[in-house]
Amino acid sequence: MSDFGRAKTASKLAGIAKKNTMFLALILVIVLFEMLLRATGNGTLFIPSNISNLISQNAYVVILATGMLLCILSGGNIDLSVGAVVVFVGAIAGQMIVTLGMNLYVSAFLCLLVGLAVGAWHGFWIAYVRIPAFIVTLAGMMLWRGAAWIILDGLTISPFPENYLAIFSGFLPVTDNKELVSTITMAVAAAVCVIFVAMQLVGRYTRKKKNYAVEDTATLIGKCVLVCAVVLGVFYFLGQYKGVPVVLIMLTVIVGAYRYYTARTVPGRHLYALGGNEKAAKLSGVNTNKILFISYANMGFLSAFTALVCVGRFSSAFPALGNQYEMDAIASCYIGGASAYGGTGTVFGTLIGAIFMGVLNNGMSLMHVDQNWQMPIKGTVLLIAVAFDVISKKRGRTS
Repeated sequence: MSDFGRAKTASKLAGIAKKNTMFLALILVIVLFEMLLRATGNGTLFIPSNISNLISQNAYVVILATGMLLCILSGGNIDLSVGAVVVFVGAIAGQMIVTLGMNLYVSAFLCLLVGLAVGAWHGFWIAYVRIPAFIVTLAGMMLWRGAAWIILDGLTISPFPENYLAIFSGFLPVTDNKELVSTITMAVAAAVCVIFVAMQLVGRYTRKKKNYAVEDTATLIGKCVLVCAVVLGVFYFLGQYKGVPVVLIMLTVIVGAYRYYTARTVPGRHLYALGGNEKAAKLSGVNTNKILFISYANMGFLSAFTALVCVGRFSSAFPALGNQYEMDAIASCYIGGASAYGGTGTVFGTLIGAIFMGVLNNGMSLMHVDQNWQMPIKGTVLLIAVAFDVISKKRGRTS
């Protein structure tokens, strides 16, 4: 290969690495924890039960971070109340389902409506009265957590019925036949891979047809091989345990829907315009107040959904539910590349950030890191991620 060819290849690899910095950092963290776990005799990350637990334990991070991304995109705003809304809605679910014995589906629907109403309450003050989001959601954090304590009377409500747990913390397929579970799980994995590759090819064909720039064939093949390998690997472990967690299907639907909303719809693009320059967006005819209102109403809705998932996982509603959830969600967005100034960030990046936080939580738990040290470590990671964003933007302005 000529010097020019080598320089071109090196430049191309550097570009790919720069574009996927957090993905590479995630791989580095996984490798680091795996080495530390093996060196200290604390086991390994890669056992079927741990992979399944990793998904179930961190489902709340993915759901909340997806909603939080919309708030951050709208101008660097955050929602500090999500953990309080989770415990508030969880307390209502406990009273309706466990104490009063109401129908599961009616109760879940009412809980989602309550979450939507809470989000709309926040959105009204932020979007139309123009009170800073920090103040409104800080007030909401105190208000809804206090309301949850009143509803729970400081006690735990449990257990939730088995049919409720089957919906939010069950596995598919429902059978005790291990061989059948493994076979069906791998069949699902193969289907996922085929759909992913087909979407990539169709997307590439569409972009080429419109004369847009497309990634070269080698990069496309490399991406498909890497994603399919990860999917097959994860599903292999799930098949060796109890199958596909139902919550994983929910997460896939949520991430897919919000990815489509932010990337392919007009309201989604308005969100980026609002975060980029609100005055310019307003002069262009974008109803910025409405977009901001929807962002927070949506956050309340997803917080309520998270509450349903969490009470299903714990089979109880208790006063400490949702503690520090807002920090994990906010950190996931910033680690995933969302800008502290708004207008920049993707659902896929947020997913990477959420997995990063999940691996961090899971790895530290397996390493038996003291709870007192876990928060400072996560705080440091968040600070580094935001600092990286701020410094890179300053360099971009000066170059």
